[in-house]
Amino acid sequence: MRRLWFVLAFVVALAIIGAVLHRRFGGPQGPLARAKSEFTFTVHAPLAVAFPLFGPEGERPWAGPHWNPQFIYPMPAKDVEGAVFRVHHGHHSATWVNTAFDPQAGHAAYVYVIDSKLTTRIDVQLTPVDAATTSVRVRYERTALSASVNPDIAEMALTDPKMGPEWEQAIAKYLKTPGAVGH
Repeated sequence: MRRLWFVLAFVVALAIIGAVLHRRFGGPQGPLARAKSEFTFTVHAPLAVAFPLFGPEGERPWAGPHWNPQFIYPMPAKDVEGAVFRVHHGHHSATWVNTAFDPQAGHAAYVYVIDSKLTTRIDVQLTPVDAATTSVRVRYERTALSASVNPDIAEMALTDPKMGPEWEQAIAKYLKTPGAVGH
């Protein structure tokens, strides 16, 4: 298992280093795009109920049919730091690694790579507002691995912030359903 982690960490590191070097020094295809974006929203539930909704398994019931992570580790699937899974993004497949999953701190983070296209780092911080409400901040950092993806990186940076209200509504709807966590 340690060998798998080493290989995954090595592949992600190479992809990121390659993207940084390409961005900094350019290449035959020119500089590669990098963009950051973020959004915030509110979950009307305590942190202990809200946090599990941001694990790959916990996201399934509210994120819709396009969110269908296929776990590589652990098996059976479980939301834990170090989880590795694949998700289809349109015509591409991405390998995701959960780099932080700390319920006490309200912090989850992920890195995913779409081969030869882009890398994305996602940082999710949940903060209790009061006993029944949690504030959620989501940050994205995306780096193109190919100049052909530069326009997509720019577009994602513009559309990412619009996801806040969508996520807030989807989670609120889920939390109202019978059998939902904390219901």
